This record gives sequence, C-alpha cells and structure tokens, in this order.
Amino acid sequence: MLKAILSKKELSEQSEFFGYVRDLLQDEAVSRLKDFRHHIGTTRFQHSLNVSYYNFLLCKKLKLDARAAARAGLLHDLFFYDRRKHINVESSHAAEHSKEALKNASERFDLSELEQDMIVNHMWPATKARPKFKETYAITLVDKFCATAEFSKMVYNYAISKTQMVACLAAVICLRLTLK
Repeated sequence: MLKAILSKKELSEQSEFFGYVRDLLQDEAVSRLKDFRHHIGTTRFQHSLNVSYYNFLLCKKLKLDARAAARAGLLHDLFFYDRRKHINVESSHAAEHSKEALKNASERFDLSELEQDMIVNHMWPATKARPKFKETYAITLVDKFCATAEFSKMVYNYAISKTQMVACLAAVICLRLTLK
C-alpha cells in the first residue's frame, strides 16, 4: 500500500498522481530508499513519497507544474549513504545531499530543468543558489512540512500520554536549541 503521512488515500488509486510517478516507483534505485532511515521515524522512501504527494497537491492547487512537482518530490532525496555517518568538512549534508540526489536522478531519468532545480535546491536557503522556479519554493516548504509531520507522528506514536508527549517535545526542543 502506498499512503502519504496524514492521508488515508491509497496513492496507487489516485490516477493523476500515480500516473506521473509510476515509472519512478518501479525503479530499483527508488525502491532502495526503503532501506534507509530518515527523520528518525520513517524511511527515506516514505519521506520522498510524502513530499511527492503533497508537492503534487500544492502545485496543482497553485496551477503550477504538478507533474514535475510529483516527480521531483520522489527524487529529491535519492542518495544512498547514511547521513549520520557521512561527514564532509567542506560542506554540510543539507547542501551536499541535494547535489548527490540530482546526480543519481540524472543518471537514471531524463529530467527537465524545472525538476533539476527542485531537486538540487530543495534545501534552500541551506543551498547557495536561489531557486529559479515557483515550484522549487513549493518543494522547500513541503519538504519541511513533511519532516515535521513525520517527526510529530513518531513522537505521538511513542507517547503513552499527552503529558508524556508534551514532555518529550519540550525535551527535544531544548536539546535542539543547545546543539546550535
């Protein structure tokens, strides 16, 4: 079953969306993303599917290129290293992984200039280049929304009570603030 976080819809039954990404979902490299944890409580594949679906919906609503939005969303994190163990002293993971994802996606698929821009700049402003297209700004917002939803769902699932959930979120926020 293919479902996006916060949605009860079976994505393979959403004909317009599924038609745009069917070939990508059948690709072995995209399937390999299921083997990588991402944002603590999900896989890189599920996160990419979430971004793909919500980016499609947002761009469709805004009358932007929903096809490119769905495809770039599924490919925006197409890298195959453990980000917790990957260290590059010259650049941050936030800036580096989008270049790696674009390289990997370009080797497997024909990408439009729009799709390339969405993949390589989805971490803006952590990336130096500004997005060239409205759809790229959309994917930056959708990516952050999905990461927040994934983390929140994980906290909710592990919390025994509302009090424990609030305490857990407060602890995470405090920890995050001290690490900056």
